[in-house]
Amino acid sequence: MYEFTSESVSSGHPDKIADKISDAVATYLIDKNINHRAAVETLVTTNMVTLAGEYKSDKFDKEHIESIVRNIVKDLGYEQDGFHWDHLKVYNELHGQSPDIAMGTDDFGAGDQGLMFGYACDETPNYMPSAIYYSHEILKALQTARENGADWLGPDSKSQVTFNYDSVGKPIDIKTVVCSTQHSHELSIEEVRDRVMDIILPVVKDKVDLLHTEWLINPTGRFVIGGPDGDTGLTGRKIIVDTYGGYAPHGGGAFSGKDCTKVDRSAAYMTRYLAKNIVASGKAKNATVQLSYAIGVKEPTSLYVYADGEVRKEFADYFMDNIDLTPKGIIDRFKLFDLDLTTTTNYGHFGKEDMPWEQVDIF
Repeated sequence: MYEFTSESVSSGHPDKIADKISDAVATYLIDKNINHRAAVETLVTTNMVTLAGEYKSDKFDKEHIESIVRNIVKDLGYEQDGFHWDHLKVYNELHGQSPDIAMGTDDFGAGDQGLMFGYACDETPNYMPSAIYYSHEILKALQTARENGADWLGPDSKSQVTFNYDSVGKPIDIKTVVCSTQHSHELSIEEVRDRVMDIILPVVKDKVDLLHTEWLINPTGRFVIGGPDGDTGLTGRKIIVDTYGGYAPHGGGAFSGKDCTKVDRSAAYMTRYLAKNIVASGKAKNATVQLSYAIGVKEPTSLYVYADGEVRKEFADYFMDNIDLTPKGIIDRFKLFDLDLTTTTNYGHFGKEDMPWEQVDIF
């Protein structure tokens, strides 16, 4: 027996606001042009958004970029005194891409060195680990409730789920659910907890033991001031939320704001694709895949596959022989330059069935 915990954050969490702004600005700069590049970083704090990073694009309109920023903040529901789409200051410090970096990426070599991991398991319908799957589902339920009229909910929230596993690694049930959400000031903490329970219990009811599961809803009490007024947000700080909830290794690179010559992003999508195809084909119950790259070099420097407790060289050899693992090969297979990057930002980059790297078509 053992326990494992993962967390998720809502689309209105400060770090996720930063991620979505970065993805939206990158999408605008790329404009479906395979010769464009973007690496956009965002900082959000009290009534301020700052953009930094580089780009190579024939589209760079500061006023339009500012409108992108404000529209995202508005769509997320931020009309609070400390963070309001119409009142915040926007500082745009983006600059042109370094020609030294361009030399390596113009010919679709890897945009940087690095290592990327992908993972899949048969615990859930979308081949994701249980704890991160249900952490995401809890926050999706809160967002749906908010969009459907529960205006007492604020946009900023977090969840955390601890699963009990048996001795052979099969998930049994949920030991603990933690959920903290921003809310309107007129509600008592007791009212908030009762209302949140009504929303999230249906999501996890098949996995909880009503006699033994521990529920910690807004455990510190009231949560009225939130978002960037309560905590600064930065692009790339939620890489574990974006991936597998800590259940698998992580290479360390963030995704949001980057065009897909950056293998931090594109190769992470490929490793998930390879791992999921192994598990979905029934060849293993779980699989971890690692790729690594050198800046400016097209072919990966290594490929590693670990499935059902052992290294599986036969899978690695098959993928090397049959799948184009160059950055351009990955981009073409998944049509990544046609992608609206903001569709990936929230509730994980993996497990969304409409994403091209989630298709099952190798074996």
